[in-house]
Amino acid sequence: MSNFLYLFRGGDKAYQALSQEEKQAHMQEWFVWMDGLRGKGLLVDGLPLSEDGKVIRDRGEIITNGPFAEGAEMVGGYLIVTADSLDHAAEISKGCPIFDYSGAFVEVREILSMEQH
Repeated sequence: MSNFLYLFRGGDKAYQALSQEEKQAHMQEWFVWMDGLRGKGLLVDGLPLSEDGKVIRDRGEIITNGPFAEGAEMVGGYLIVTADSLDHAAEISKGCPIFDYSGAFVEVREILSMEQH
């Protein structure tokens, strides 16, 4: 088993267009999905990210405010899951509520150890 990072991107415009009640209902879908992962022992951690932030370049010589990419690619949050393989982690991600929004996607990346070999 390895840990994998899910980066959630896109869907921001569609989500912002929802009513407060629709946003709450959508968040409930996230809680149900994450609780299901937790119940299977697959969820390690995960949280949404603020829209505010800074991008640091050239060892701090250049500091700019977000957004950090085109709106369709802005990272909105992350999860860390445990899976048998990259394919397994990709399969698990298919139930993610982010897919309710056009243009939204999940980037799945294995988290590697920093140990020297």
